[in-house]
Amino acid sequence: MKKILFYLLIGASFISQSCMNDNEDPVAVVPSEGVAVEPAVNGAAQPNQVWIDLSDVDLNGQPKQSINKRTDWDFAFYAGNEFKVVLNSSIMMAAAKIPNISDIETVKEADVTNLKTQVQVANFNPANTKYIDDVTGNFPSGYTAIEEIKADPSDNAVYLVNLGKDIFTGNIPLGAAVTTGTERGWIKLQVIREAGDYKIRYGELNATGEKIKEAVIKKNNVYNYTFFNSKTGKEVRIQPEKSKWDICFTVFTNIIPGAGSYIYADFVSINNLGNTSAYEVKVASGSMVEAFNKFKKADVDDSKLVHNEQRVIGGNWRELNPSGSKVSGDVFYIIKDASGAYYKVRFVKLTDKKGERGYPMFQYKAL
Repeated sequence: MKKILFYLLIGASFISQSCMNDNEDPVAVVPSEGVAVEPAVNGAAQPNQVWIDLSDVDLNGQPKQSINKRTDWDFAFYAGNEFKVVLNSSIMMAAAKIPNISDIETVKEADVTNLKTQVQVANFNPANTKYIDDVTGNFPSGYTAIEEIKADPSDNAVYLVNLGKDIFTGNIPLGAAVTTGTERGWIKLQVIREAGDYKIRYGELNATGEKIKEAVIKKNNVYNYTFFNSKTGKEVRIQPEKSKWDICFTVFTNIIPGAGSYIYADFVSINNLGNTSAYEVKVASGSMVEAFNKFKKADVDDSKLVHNEQRVIGGNWRELNPSGSKVSGDVFYIIKDASGAYYKVRFVKLTDKKGERGYPMFQYKAL
């Protein structure tokens, strides 16, 4: 971890990861067990989130991919018993309670000028982690930047919300990944309960009266969350049903101990809320492919499966450093889905044939 922190601190351009010479895995993809899958991340700006159901396959054995742009949503409203609101970490959103405010209409931009300088992601301030959600994704118990919504409307604060960054649209050097574009702006937000669902009021920082928008967000326990886009004022379908996806390729806001929040490309999360679990298998020596091919159902160690952490895979499947980036050649993963089926997963590619980032590939096989 100290080495990672050193590499991050040697240049501010690492925020976009654009200075990393991300070459394609130098080891040729050799035949191994499993179907090869290319998630549609769609290039070096990594514009897409890709949700994959390992058990829902077509006639060619390809798993179903559900795809959305990272900017298609802002807030995810938890569908379980608790009332939790989660920010879109893939676009560097953050939020903070505005002190001593209970009426959203009284908030003016001048009131939050100083707070805006603090509610930031990836500014190397260890204190900024309180403005993002629990990176483990261990909800409903995990911490959220927007506190759990209370039953009494008057107990729910007004929040300053940093809407994060747009998807980058400029030229990106070959082998680099740029995860952030222009700023998306700020809003004020208040959430209350309404008959077992959520009601939100939000608007630009100086908005009053009719310029304060309202929406009711319905819970639907077929899904982990109901997603909402504050710019369109509409609910949007993002994740598949909670039992119908296992892993997601996304950009992700993570934490570096001692340095605060940071934005990562090439991130893979698991559906821990939908009862997906996983663990990493380290290949100590010998051929990675041979170890992967020989791994059978009888070799699974259920005691190693992690159920309460969405970052089990995370960015561990690739190696990043100033001299270049590549697929890690000594790890693969065991995944158990909500139905109890087991899979082995091996990552084999970071880039396309030209060396452009954002075209990953993995192989997987049911055990």
